[in-house]
Amino acid sequence: MTLEWRNVIVHSADPEALGQWWAEALGWVVVHSSDVEFAIRPEPDRLPGLEFVLLEESKKAKSRLHLDFVPDDQDAEVARLEAHGAQRVDIGQGDVPWVVMADPEGNEFCVLGRRPQ
Repeated sequence: MTLEWRNVIVHSADPEALGQWWAEALGWVVVHSSDVEFAIRPEPDRLPGLEFVLLEESKKAKSRLHLDFVPDDQDAEVARLEAHGAQRVDIGQGDVPWVVMADPEGNEFCVLGRRPQ
């Protein structure tokens, strides 16, 4: 038996706007767009991707799933994402070596520090 991981699904009030925001933030390409879904991938034929699907209800609580990213330079990447419209958020994480952020629709994600080799 084999499973192929295709996408992480993100429910969104505006799939195209949020999907385009993430495509620009990650430097990914758009592979599908319709009125109800917007899909991006690192490259056209590279999986997994992110698929933004219309859900006409607002976010109500802390996300149960979020993405973690490891940049070359945490401070520079956090500043770049803030300039792109992300916000730092406090979800009760305390004093930790990562930065919790939220995209324009409030979905949390983390920008980690470099892990020791």
